[in-house]
Amino acid sequence: MIQAWPLTKPEWTCKINEGSTGIDYGRWSPDSCHILTTSDFQLQLTVWSLLNTACVHVQWPKHALKGVSFTEDGKFAAICTRRDCKDYTNLLSCSSCEIMGVFADDTLDLADIKWAPDDNSIVIWDSHLEYKVLIYSPDGRCLFKYQAYESGLGVKSVSWSPCRQFLAVGGFDQMLRVLDHLTWKTFVEFIHLSTVRAPCFAAVFKQVDEPLQLDMSELCLSDDFMQGGSVPFFPQEDAPDGHFRVRYEVMEVPITLPFQKPPADKPNPKQGIGLMSWSSDSQYICTRNDSMPTALWIWDIHRLELAIVLMQKDPIRAAAWDPTCTRLVLSTGSSHLYLWIPSSAY
Repeated sequence: MIQAWPLTKPEWTCKINEGSTGIDYGRWSPDSCHILTTSDFQLQLTVWSLLNTACVHVQWPKHALKGVSFTEDGKFAAICTRRDCKDYTNLLSCSSCEIMGVFADDTLDLADIKWAPDDNSIVIWDSHLEYKVLIYSPDGRCLFKYQAYESGLGVKSVSWSPCRQFLAVGGFDQMLRVLDHLTWKTFVEFIHLSTVRAPCFAAVFKQVDEPLQLDMSELCLSDDFMQGGSVPFFPQEDAPDGHFRVRYEVMEVPITLPFQKPPADKPNPKQGIGLMSWSSDSQYICTRNDSMPTALWIWDIHRLELAIVLMQKDPIRAAAWDPTCTRLVLSTGSSHLYLWIPSSAY
């Protein structure tokens, strides 16, 4: 069961119960006027209106957590379904809760879907087993089909640029390919090598942790303080976290980044471009190659070259750009957040 309450009217409440089918996942629509729920075993996806209690059921959603994308204005949603071993895209009007159209997708096993920022096209990509990226118009016409290669593991991540001009595609082959929105052709390819060599104009920053050295020589404790209680003592191995200063050193090239070779006998290998994010002005895009999880690559799209490599002590878990300026924040799961701006890293 899902419950919702408004912040301004605490006496009003909403309860959603799917009955015997249960609820596997729920999400808000961008306009905050609809709730989308996916039932257990992906039997149906239901769009519930909070304005007039109307609802619409979409049978056989492809995924529980993925496979749903909204336009920028939140008026329409694209929902992926699968029936009779075939993938389909359903276009839903959020205002009227009606299915506006359905078209078949040229995929073997659809992975995910995303509306373009200008709402004029939809990108769909296939599963990890096949490299295939499809660009569709909202009326179901296939505008372009992109395949970098035919054998090997395929697409791992896809991201539109905020300027609406570029589509970045990260693959399991450790390559980042950027397509333009006019011709849908690849205009630049970036490869993530384990060794950064010259000629390279990129700066390589390596995280260094320096223990804080406290000068206790001039510290004087009064008799009243000493009689009031004992002074806590921490052995070095039990000292609280955070008693060190984080800084970055600029490294010289060539330099070899820590590399983890994925085992060949296990599924879902940790390799390829698993994380990517555009800056708000679309000049930079940061990526993480999962076989080098402690390194974050920052590429300059204007100059079509590598700008920065950040080498962290721990694997990078998340990275996000400031929506108001060119500033990147990344996290490794430690007690620190790390920042990068074009002039420095700290």
